[in-house]
Amino acid sequence: MLSQAQRTAILELHTQGVAKREIARVLGISRVAVRKVLRSNSTTVPEMNRAQKAEPYRQQILEFFEQCKGNLVRVHEELRAGGAQLSYAALTAFCRRHGIGYRPPQPAGRYDFACGEELQHDTSPHELELAGRKRKVQTASAVLCYSRMLFFQCYPTFQRFDCKVFLTDALRYMGGATARVMIDNTHVVVLRGSGRDMVPVPEMAAFGERFGFEFVAHAIGNANRSGRVERPFSFIEGNFLAGRTFSSWEDLNQRAREWCDKVNSTYKKHIRAVPRELYTVERLHLKPLPAWIPEVYRLQQRLVDIEGYVALHTNRYSVPVEWIGRRVEVRETKDKIEIQLDTRRLAPHRRIAEAERQRITLAEHRPPRGQPTPRPVRIRKRMPFSPLLPSWPNMWRG
Repeated sequence: MLSQAQRTAILELHTQGVAKREIARVLGISRVAVRKVLRSNSTTVPEMNRAQKAEPYRQQILEFFEQCKGNLVRVHEELRAGGAQLSYAALTAFCRRHGIGYRPPQPAGRYDFACGEELQHDTSPHELELAGRKRKVQTASAVLCYSRMLFFQCYPTFQRFDCKVFLTDALRYMGGATARVMIDNTHVVVLRGSGRDMVPVPEMAAFGERFGFEFVAHAIGNANRSGRVERPFSFIEGNFLAGRTFSSWEDLNQRAREWCDKVNSTYKKHIRAVPRELYTVERLHLKPLPAWIPEVYRLQQRLVDIEGYVALHTNRYSVPVEWIGRRVEVRETKDKIEIQLDTRRLAPHRRIAEAERQRITLAEHRPPRGQPTPRPVRIRKRMPFSPLLPSWPNMWRG
């Protein structure tokens, strides 16, 4: 079908006395098309009233659409079973033209951010091969909205403790903090409400105050508001995780950091810049980190069992046998487990990232073979003195 510009050119050339054959040769169209335009003497493109093959089955399509819960593949199968000679492409085109099961597209918005204004944080589950077996992990990601600097790490679970550990590492990687951190309405941070009415957990609000930022949440279902961090998840899954195997959690997160360094130094077509170069400008607007950043920890109370172990997340960590039956304080950090009896006695362990039902025993916590195991000293309580009772010698004399 000829466009409006072609029709206008045909009419103008005809008024100048150009022959029909010459008009067809110049514009690269047939002489029949030239005659039709000259006969209509109009530049308006005519509407096509083509009969649709699916029109006789309109009522059946509506009924099957409800029965098949909007699955057009099933609708097509039911129509063909009823004897309808209709292709699947004709069915989908008919439904699209008449708005059956289709919503009109909504125009996408655009969010612009100033330097140091916002950092977006979110998590997503992914599958990978770790230590020889496939498993599901939680990928936590953070992106600076202006420079698109990316940082992510993987965890077996993502609780409040893991969130604080990740954000601390992310802010150290970025070299500063933004004015706000945008989150998806996750229960890890949210106490109540959603969107603008979101109230963070006091523990997380205090954590944000330490670095000078506040948590904000976007409206439920408005994933475009956090598009800076949502978009890289498919890139991580299709590029970093594809075809790679990892020996341990330390190996996984170290290679993830190295991959972030590589990606942040690569030219991005959608922003027409290198994130690392934009970061040099944004870093000047980030809030400086505190002079001293305390290590994120989780504190718990435990009782040493009869075998001389302390249980934590199904794993058991050894302590000196003299501590059997004593109550201890367990301090869990990113890489360590510190079991403390008092200010002078401490048993450190390397932290196991996930619940594996392992038993970790240090040689110094067990006496050498053949040496008797020291037993805990029992302290007998003395009977309080009372003037109504006779003295101890008189009691024994009878």
